[in-house]
Amino acid sequence: MRRRRSSNMEEAEVDLTPMLDVVFIMLIFFIVTASFIKEVGIDLNRPPPGESAKTVTENENILIQITNEGLIFVDRRSVDIRAVRANIERLHAERPNGQVVVAPSSASANGLLVEVMDQARLAGVEDISIAAELN
Repeated sequence: MRRRRSSNMEEAEVDLTPMLDVVFIMLIFFIVTASFIKEVGIDLNRPPPGESAKTVTENENILIQITNEGLIFVDRRSVDIRAVRANIERLHAERPNGQVVVAPSSASANGLLVEVMDQARLAGVEDISIAAELN
């Protein structure tokens, strides 16, 4: 005896359309939110390739050294972090063509370097350089 399939019986199917809609909406959401993320950092201005750096004589530059122990030297004089701005303002008035060169030691705190750079910007100096090695 054969059993006949009734025409009323349909095969069971899974509809994937709602799942695909949800996946595409999530994809759009992640793309839109990822484009507004801004990374925090310090802007460094490097000269374009092939262009030589600005030549400034050494006695015009304002040299700031940061030691491993957290000591700050402005033109080879020990200075507290609270007096850095006043010293830079005074030296910048004496040497308007010079730029500030910050020379941190290899094991100095990065937070102190940022504080010194902030003090230089507050003193009105826009040309701030970071020396990788001091000769």
